[in-house]
Amino acid sequence: MIRLLLAAWASAWLAVVPSAGASEAPADAAVPADSLQRARQAGRIRVGYANEAPFAYMDSRAGRLTGEAPEIARVVLGRLGINEIEGVLTEFGALIPGLQAGRFDIIAAGMYILPERCRQIAFSNPTYGVGDGFLQRTDNPRVLRSYEDVAADPAARVGVVVGAVQNDYAARAGVDPSQVVVFPDVVSAVEGVVAGRADVYAATALTINYVLTKVPEWQIDKVAKFVQPTENGVPIRGYGAFGFRQDDTALREAFDRELAGFIGTPDHLRLVEPFGFTEQELPGGATAAQLCGEAPAAAANPS
Repeated sequence: MIRLLLAAWASAWLAVVPSAGASEAPADAAVPADSLQRARQAGRIRVGYANEAPFAYMDSRAGRLTGEAPEIARVVLGRLGINEIEGVLTEFGALIPGLQAGRFDIIAAGMYILPERCRQIAFSNPTYGVGDGFLQRTDNPRVLRSYEDVAADPAARVGVVVGAVQNDYAARAGVDPSQVVVFPDVVSAVEGVVAGRADVYAATALTINYVLTKVPEWQIDKVAKFVQPTENGVPIRGYGAFGFRQDDTALREAFDRELAGFIGTPDHLRLVEPFGFTEQELPGGATAAQLCGEAPAAAANPS
């Protein structure tokens, strides 16, 4: 029954069916320097996504790439004269290499801005800020309210999606690598928790809230009183954004200009509301420069 429910959920919500012809898009031997001009001429652009609701996923029923990031991208790119986006389905951990290889021109997956990622790619300014959470089976006997709790129990196992920042949070808290179960995507992680391969699944609070609308409450639930990971005594808040190649300055700067006039507007809030985003998840004064460590970070964790 559990596997059937998850299979139904996967086919209806996180179907691994990319937009027509997009998932196997070949890597370009040489990516034109001005991706903005190329995309404007073609009227379309390729974006990489990792099939993780509510950030970016394929709605198999509608045959449409959707989620917070793709829907914002459509608005912003439309204002730049680019009216079509082609989704390239990619494992989360392969998004940055895929971007660098030219398989697509933008990462539209709600990816957190992190200094180590900033050394590889350029980010737009953030579109949201959010904390973490744990998902567990309802009959889980262990009390795991933080990454430190996992570290303190050698028999405990925490599930993470490959390449996700939660793996870093676990390592900083002293969780042994043998306690970390890495899954390729959200569906596999939830299935792993239900099957007992992991005691908890660590993800953004938004991902967990969305999962809970898809799987019956008697199977899994959110860990109550979760303790957020901290840095220098301050609770960490993750900020998601769009990723660009470092030499794609014209595209990134044009994208950021349009993004600045859209994030936080009534139109933006209406657009992302179906995915669970509210005013509480607005990024405030945080910028990519601050989060990458290129500017004073006083506004990187706004209250």
